[in-house]
Amino acid sequence: MSERDVFEYALLRVVPRIERGECFNAGVLVYCRAKSFVAARTYLDEGKLRALDPEADVAGVRAALRAVEGVCAGGKAAGQAALDDAGRRFRWLIAPRSTVVQPGPVHTGLTADPGAETERLLALLVR
Repeated sequence: MSERDVFEYALLRVVPRIERGECFNAGVLVYCRAKSFVAARTYLDEGKLRALDPEADVAGVRAALRAVEGVCAGGKAAGQAALDDAGRRFRWLIAPRSTVVQPGPVHTGLTADPGAETERLLALLVR
């Protein structure tokens, strides 16, 4: 059996109308300290978004989800937070916020491949 490391993950939720509190999963954030790994994968179901808010800003929600992916990927283009180490980026992204895209609670697990785990969680919990 290959060596497995502890990882943390949080779902990204879209809350189209904050006052109503209705949400659906649109992405996953994964962090593995042992591998200095942080990644986000997103998938926006436009049908769900329109069902909760027919006048939702689809382009704005997509941009917010892409921004999370950009912070995880790092690099100057994604802003100051993207220049921090993987752990700080993950902690910044999971901080509670009252925006259309919000992080859910953090969960933990074991994985030998955090990249594959990110894809597995996206398929299982989002798609």
